Amino acid sequence: MHDYYSFVTGPLAWFAFLVFITGSGWRFYSLWQLAKKKDGAVFEYMNLKFALRSIAHWIIPFGSRSMKINPSMTVVTFIFHISLFLTPLFVVGHVILWKESFNISWFTLPNTVADLMTLIVIGSSCFFLWRRIKLPDVKFLTTPVDFLILLIVTAPFVSGFWVYHQFPGFAVMTVIHILSGEIMLMTIPFTKLFHMFLFPFTRGYIGSEFGGVRMAKDW
Repeated sequence: MHDYYSFVTGPLAWFAFLVFITGSGWRFYSLWQLAKKKDGAVFEYMNLKFALRSIAHWIIPFGSRSMKINPSMTVVTFIFHISLFLTPLFVVGHVILWKESFNISWFTLPNTVADLMTLIVIGSSCFFLWRRIKLPDVKFLTTPVDFLILLIVTAPFVSGFWVYHQFPGFAVMTVIHILSGEIMLMTIPFTKLFHMFLFPFTRGYIGSEFGGVRMAKDW
């Protein structure tokens, strides 16, 4: 078990970061090239004012009409993304690892808060899974890859919760936790998970088109 732990925390961890960084760079470059080829005018009418206006409305809960129409989805989506982003960055165990590896650290979340946010991610994932299985309009658009992505996102939180509470087999689960986190990191540039970086650009594009060209709101 020690050998597996050393591998996932050593060579595989560096490989995962390398794939994430180079893959993200390649994805940005390829999308930029595609945008120039398919719609070169987009760079001419990009407008900072309308872009920021659109982004602001879409990052505020119930800022858009679609969010108001489906309040339950809005609430779950926001608490899911907040917990998904903050928990890995500020949970005590992860910050300690950064301190030990690179001698840098930052403030941490109280354990009870991190625990709650972990459960929020797991519960929200179950909600998204239910929607993809039960709601006809969502089911129609769902592919096997969507289920795989949901599994990739949820696995580090389920395993992390298991390890923190030291349930039976937590030593093995520690390796699974690290491995699942690295898998998620490596898949970000090549899946829908990359929307975490594309969001401001897509919203800025849509906001600029609606505000500067159509003279309308996009929310």
